[in-house]
Amino acid sequence: MTDTDTGTGTGTGTGAGTGATLGTDWRAWQDSWDRQQQWYLPDREERFRIMLDMVEAVVGTAPRVLDLACGTGSITDRLLQRFPDATSVGVDLDPALLTIAEGTFAGDDRVTFVTADLKDPDWAAALPHDSYDAVLTATALHWLFSEPLATLYGQVAGLVRDGGVFMNADHMPDPATPRLNEADRAQRHARMDRAKAEGAVDWKEWWQLAAKDPVLAEPTARRFEIYGEHADGDTPSPEWHARTLREAGFGEARTVWASPSDAMVLGLK
Repeated sequence: MTDTDTGTGTGTGTGAGTGATLGTDWRAWQDSWDRQQQWYLPDREERFRIMLDMVEAVVGTAPRVLDLACGTGSITDRLLQRFPDATSVGVDLDPALLTIAEGTFAGDDRVTFVTADLKDPDWAAALPHDSYDAVLTATALHWLFSEPLATLYGQVAGLVRDGGVFMNADHMPDPATPRLNEADRAQRHARMDRAKAEGAVDWKEWWQLAAKDPVLAEPTARRFEIYGEHADGDTPSPEWHARTLREAGFGEARTVWASPSDAMVLGLK
């Protein structure tokens, strides 16, 4: 369960040390993940900005947040930069990305990370709290098909306090516009090809670099044992997400941000 967008940068970080806390440049790994992700999603920062705008609008500037399928902690990183009084619990199953997340936020008592499988019916029992002001996720749940995703939405609804908010920013194409979808896909891939020619590191190459790092090699190997190669679910439309959130128990739900291929759906408890 990891955010799988990508970046337009020309390099990637490398963990130079031999231990998880000694010598490894975790910020370099965070930055390289961001560049790799932004290569796929050049509007990635815009969706994060809107997400945090809505957090502030609905629950204020000191929220308790659940960073769902947190990966390296991309949302948590931006959350704490903008709202220093916030706290965050990141949950994921990916041992490599959690290693980077834990290294990045080591010593920050505002942040806790939990290893759990969102497909496990009892995953929420591993969390340190049973209620959150906001549950946030980005480019991470598209690997789930509609039925298990609807089940997860019901579980999330039980974690968001009354008046709290859930947001999911992800790949949500509209099946009613196939020609527009294809035109957008062709344009995106042409842009990605140009960036790749200039040295951008893609998803596969990023993981190859992680596998060569003395600290990340072992958790990277375990990561691929867990997940195998990346595969998407059925990526339902924004309308499906909003309807399913309402059916799960959210009083209001709708799209609050969209690009031609992606959207962010908000559920208000």
